[in-house]
Amino acid sequence: MRILVTGGAGFIGSNLILYLHKAYPEVEILNIDKLTYASNLSYLNEVKDSDRYSFKKVDIVNRTDVREVIQSWKPNGVIHLAAESHVDNSIKGPEPFIYSNIVGTFNLLDECRLLWQNEKESLEACRFLHISTDEVYGTLGETGFFTESTPYAPNSPYSASKAGSDFLVRSYFHTYGMNTVMTNCSNNYGPHQHDEKLIPTVIRKAVAGEPIPVYGKGDNVRDWLYVEDHCKALATVFYEGKAGEQYNIGGDNEWQNIELVNLICEILNEEIGKGPDGDYKNLISFVTDRPGHDFRYAVDASKIKNELNWAPSKDFNSMLKKTVLWFVEKNKR
Repeated sequence: MRILVTGGAGFIGSNLILYLHKAYPEVEILNIDKLTYASNLSYLNEVKDSDRYSFKKVDIVNRTDVREVIQSWKPNGVIHLAAESHVDNSIKGPEPFIYSNIVGTFNLLDECRLLWQNEKESLEACRFLHISTDEVYGTLGETGFFTESTPYAPNSPYSASKAGSDFLVRSYFHTYGMNTVMTNCSNNYGPHQHDEKLIPTVIRKAVAGEPIPVYGKGDNVRDWLYVEDHCKALATVFYEGKAGEQYNIGGDNEWQNIELVNLICEILNEEIGKGPDGDYKNLISFVTDRPGHDFRYAVDASKIKNELNWAPSKDFNSMLKKTVLWFVEKNKR
């Protein structure tokens, strides 16, 4: 199988390529990435010389470039991760999110439709997996979970742009019979995540002895999933998911932001020595909450568990410790 992975030099994309390359030796992978500030090709050094992996710099907003790579490489599978993803950036400047997440997704869908309609492989035989987010569902109170039937209610330009891309994918299944599947995942953590995200920010600030910023009172709740578990879920959906279906992926692992920050500080205290005045927690600084900050995300992942026999397997405490140490070493370089 020839799989085109978009955004493969990013956090989840690079981890996914490493996983696919190792777990599926029959697969050839072409990684296309714009190489934005959030990309890092060095994360793929392990496979860069493989005859089953190649890279091409492509901005999916450029329809001509997308057409060229689709027509020349002729993938029979696409795993679409490329996206602008940082909520704070979408608040400061939403335009890139509209182009990358909506226009870019349209370009990929339509070029794949044109290829697969005109090649021997039918629309039904080839597969397009679109990776989305639980943020499209909006926000939850203290109870309840997002299911695949939860109405969309995005509250940031980022989540609105992802909702738009989800609807495009849905439309290509219903209108053209395209073999699409979609996933909506909770917060990921693990190696390769960009410094702007919560866990890397806490570690970077703590190690530097700088204030650790926490929005509001830190009582916002997120469900956390180790990135390798997410990659296994994506491969499972890609190979076994039912065409036209949507699958929520979650870790059954909810934490208030302040609880998570405190836990990271405790790991740092144990692993690299006590922080200022004996505790890195002394660096925690509460800052003005961001506009439209969703209170709680939590997904019901029973569908993928029951239908595709996937479940998270990694222990949170041990994987968080591993992640913290990875970033400590990264920050030394």
